[in-house]
Amino acid sequence: MEKKIIFATGNENKMKEIRMILADLGMPILSMKEAGIDVDVVEDGTSFEENALIKATEIAKLTENSIVLADDSGLEIDYLNKEPGIYSARYAGVDTSYDIKNGLLLERLEGVPDEKRTARFVCAVAAAFPDGSTEVVRGTIEGIIGHEIIGEHGFGYDPIFYLPEYGCTTAQLSPEKKNELSHRGKALRAMREIMEKRA
Repeated sequence: MEKKIIFATGNENKMKEIRMILADLGMPILSMKEAGIDVDVVEDGTSFEENALIKATEIAKLTENSIVLADDSGLEIDYLNKEPGIYSARYAGVDTSYDIKNGLLLERLEGVPDEKRTARFVCAVAAAFPDGSTEVVRGTIEGIIGHEIIGEHGFGYDPIFYLPEYGCTTAQLSPEKKNELSHRGKALRAMREIMEKRA
């Protein structure tokens, strides 16, 4: 039975990014849905790393001969004491659209000068291996919160996350460029190195 990777997410946008970045590992990469796993894992950790590990190890209990990967990611805005942080997906309500979430954050930062709008996307990726061992890595990308919602690519908070050195938001980057620069891209490449060493 060949080894496979199960990524603990139901987010199709994430799966696209993950498949692009991990394509050359030579293992099939399945979402939870594709693996036939339907459970809600309670993420009650106090950090991105803890939440990613909780997800990966819980899902791993339901699989055989699979490497389970999970990520926990979010946006930290320095001026707002690193909010929304680990609550990024739940900020202003789980079912609230990101247009509303982004609009609320822009409102909270109204009148705040650019030098105080520093922010970063953080992504922790955890792996639970069939032998019971785990690994966790972190990737970040630094930027500032822009003044408007702009850009058609990406998802989530991408349209308000501005990269001064590129003169655009992460929602205006091509998918390839975004994967090269993004917090998730960096964390997944670090995890890929660990997995290649172990293979």
